[in-house]
Formats: sequence, structure tokens, C-alpha cells
Amino acid sequence: MGGKMKAVFKHNRAYGAVLAEVDIPTINDNEVLVRVKATSICGTDVHIYKWDEWAASRINPPYVFGHEFSGEVVKVGSRVTNVQIGDSVSAETHIVCGQCIQCLTGQHHICQKTAIIGVDRPGCFAEYVAVPAQNIWKNPVGLSHDVASIQEPLGNAVHTVLTENVTGKSIIIIGCGPIGLMAVGVAKAAGAAMVVAMDVNEYRLQLAMKMGATVAVNPLKEDPIQKALHLTSGNGMDVVCEMSGNAIAVNQGFKMVTNGGRIAILSLPTAPISIDITNDIVFKGVTVQGITGRKMFSTWQQVSSLLTGNQLNVQELITHRLPLEQFQKGFELMIAGKCGKVVLVP
Repeated sequence: MGGKMKAVFKHNRAYGAVLAEVDIPTINDNEVLVRVKATSICGTDVHIYKWDEWAASRINPPYVFGHEFSGEVVKVGSRVTNVQIGDSVSAETHIVCGQCIQCLTGQHHICQKTAIIGVDRPGCFAEYVAVPAQNIWKNPVGLSHDVASIQEPLGNAVHTVLTENVTGKSIIIIGCGPIGLMAVGVAKAAGAAMVVAMDVNEYRLQLAMKMGATVAVNPLKEDPIQKALHLTSGNGMDVVCEMSGNAIAVNQGFKMVTNGGRIAILSLPTAPISIDITNDIVFKGVTVQGITGRKMFSTWQQVSSLLTGNQLNVQELITHRLPLEQFQKGFELMIAGKCGKVVLVP
């Protein structure tokens, strides 16, 4: 195809990024080229933008970042048979090897050699992005590009909440960033009897209530452990979804889970956390599961079904829609916690 495109470019190993003109990606025989219609900012992108310790240890600028998107296929490789020009698509951002024991046994989401779009290879904060055809997800007919662009993070929320059945159970979402807010909506749609949202950010707690939370808890204003016990007649929460990464909040989650309950951890704490394994896991018979990515592609099917079946309304979650040129404003909103999901439009 050739030519140039505008893109958000991580230009050096420091805070921030720039809007730049770069080459439109070329594709190989097994890839497709997508014209990006909408792309949303993820917490991982914020790590890269802020250039924290994780980013410094993983990212190699200069490159185009971003990994959540929706768009239209404009070119396909010679060996591609599953996608056609004109298809509305998004993409599973984890590129897996297909050969390790996890891939061979159907656990592609925990592939030992995973590479990530927008982290390990050029991403989608741009007018075009190149994607392996095997990673393409065809969007449901009629789904808007704004909503379609957040299916990837929504998959994280679905995977976290629905690893086991939550129907009729009490569940607390610790950390109401965008994926935490999605988790609130997913839990409500899945029939949880009680959905508790916990965060120190009042703006996001209000969004959590709009997404279907039964109760909002600010741990700076009340003891969240005592609150959880009170709400469950002293039994504790059936399910705890940890999405904050805060050491204090993580420990509070282990204290408030019921005996035999489940804790799903999606957050990425920046430093090791001390946990009372004896009393908070072993003696309580608690199941603890780390969550990475989405199951390929069963979680994507769940996401599409929830959206097309009108069981999950994410419109309240998309609080800002900005042109790509205003990406800095989008990142400032994310860093300040004054937004839900921010969508950028090239």
C-alpha cells in the first residue's frame, strides 16, 4: 500500500509520546492491514506513556503503541482465507506460538511465548495497523466501532468474573478503573446477587453504580472488610476480583473473602506483596487464580453475545471520544482518574 500515516509515537525512554508521521505498515502473507476507526486507551498504555518501571523493563522505543481497536480490513495477505477486505474487525492482541504445551492443550491465553500488539510490536494508535489473520475477530453486525474497540479489555473483565459461575453470589470488584467498571457490569449481567464496587475515586464509584453496582465502598471513608462482612451477614464475599494492584487493597480482599471463596487477580502490582497464606488462603480453603488476557476465542464469543444480546450496556462507560491528535488529553484524563473509557478516533 505504501505512504504515510499519523500515529501516536513513543519516541524515547521517558514520560509522554508525540504525534508523528510514520510509514503505513507492510503486511506479510499471513497478515491483514486494518484501517483503524476507533482505538481506546488501556492501563497498559498509561504505563508506557508514564514510563514506569514495568515499561522501562519491557518496552523498546521508538515505536507506535496502543492495542485496543476496531476498524475495517483494507488489505489481506496472499495466504489469508478467513478475512475479506471490507470486514469490520477487532483483534485478540496476544500473538501466540501455537507450539508450546499450553497452546497444544488449548490454553493459548497462557502461551509461554506470547507477544503483544502495541507492546512487543507496532500497535494501533494510528490510522492503520498490521495484524496476523489468526488474531482477527470479526465484529458482530451493527456493533459501533466505539464499542467494538473496547471488546479486548471487556474480555479481561469477562474472563476475570466468569471463570466460575457467579449467579446468585456476592462479588466485590476492588479497583474501578475501566476494566473494573466493566467487571461490575459483567457481574450484574451474569446474575450476581450482590455486586460491590470498591475504589478511592468517587467519580469512578459513581460510574460503578451506573454500571449496576449494588453498593459502592470508599475505603478512605469506611472499613471495607467490616462493610463486606456486614453486607454478607458475617460470611464474607463469595468472589473477590482484584483489579487495583494496591498492596493494602489486595490484603483487604483476602480478609473479606468467605471460606471456600474465590479470588481472581487481574491487577499488576508494581512490587511484591506480603500475603498471610496460612490464615487467608490455606485455613480458609480459598481458590486464587491469576488472570491474563482472554481465552482464545471463547471469551470473545461471550463478549460479543453480551453486547449483541443487550445484556451489557457499556455506553455509560465510554465517557470521552477524542480525535487522535488530542491523545495527550486522553492520557491526562486516564492518569487523573477522571474518565471511564477514552476512545481516540484517527
